[in-house]
Amino acid sequence: MDFAVSEEQSAIFDMARAFGEEHVAPHARQWEAEGDIPKALWPKLAELGFGGLYVSEDNGGSGLTRLEATFVFEALSMSCPSVAAFLSIHNMCAAMIDKFGSPELQARFLPGALTMETVFSYCLTEPGSGSDAAALKTRAEASDQGYRLNGTKAFISGGGYSDAYIVMARSGADGPGGISAMVVEDGTPGLSFGALEDKMGWRSQPTRQVQMDDCVIPVGNLLGVEGKGFSYAMAGLDGGRLNISACSLGGAQAALDATLAYMGERKAFGKTLDQFQALQFRLADLETELAAARVLLRQAAWKLDTQAPDATKYCAMAKRFVTDTGSKVANECLQLHGGYGYLADYGIEKLVRDLRVHQILEGTNEIMRLIISRQMLAGK
Repeated sequence: MDFAVSEEQSAIFDMARAFGEEHVAPHARQWEAEGDIPKALWPKLAELGFGGLYVSEDNGGSGLTRLEATFVFEALSMSCPSVAAFLSIHNMCAAMIDKFGSPELQARFLPGALTMETVFSYCLTEPGSGSDAAALKTRAEASDQGYRLNGTKAFISGGGYSDAYIVMARSGADGPGGISAMVVEDGTPGLSFGALEDKMGWRSQPTRQVQMDDCVIPVGNLLGVEGKGFSYAMAGLDGGRLNISACSLGGAQAALDATLAYMGERKAFGKTLDQFQALQFRLADLETELAAARVLLRQAAWKLDTQAPDATKYCAMAKRFVTDTGSKVANECLQLHGGYGYLADYGIEKLVRDLRVHQILEGTNEIMRLIISRQMLAGK
């Protein structure tokens, strides 16, 4: 068993970290205030190969393992979890096209996805189906022109911002087997968007409902096989859970790093805060919890890469533990900053707000417990 980080993995982390420090961190507060990430950022990231992190090299992607990709998201999240998480969503879509798309669909959409001239969003959740995703109501009816879509998707990161959307829609009977995945391009007649959601965190990401009213797409926009969309979505979520865990890890690490520096400067009762043993113990606990979270995340990523039979369980375990830990650490860091932690200037309160949603999306942490416990009981 080798826990060493390879030179290549270190280089991936350092490259993403340097990019974030130069191109993201100085602007993160401004982008949050504006509720928008400039689209000019994405092609710069794509130049590093980050537009198709685990798209196969045969299709022009970087061909990274899921473990290697976690280094990217951890590093970028140290500058802004909101930006890093949006990149994760795009990469999940690109990987679905690479893995399940027909050669024609790949030829049409992968080049733009890899350069990030075409930014993708993912549309599964609906106003009435969150955790029970297989109960979705959006319909895709076959017609002479292709498919006619009707329905509403909710909480869509990039709604009204992205250039294309992978939409899960019901093309058949009730249940998971009746769901198909389809690509809907921005500007398609019948595609519209709700008002900008006023969110607690991830405020730089535009989030809106995506509405389809007699939205007709060509049959060639079907992703993979009709009726297999739900299985594609679930396959993508294992990796998505690793990514969002890595985003929590990076954000929490940034909070702890900032807190350590602050406590070395801030004085109370004649000495710096880091000289109080009670506070040293709290720092030690936070460092330990992040180290444990990092080990579990990388083990889960390794299991997914090696197609271990318990990979889904471990991805759920990592997502539950790492995102809970990340939020706890960021909140503790705010407390250690005292009143200054509550001020936007110090950046800690933004991290607390950004990381909180990680316990909800990609499957709530309650659903993660359900996945874990079911697999435990199935193995009895």
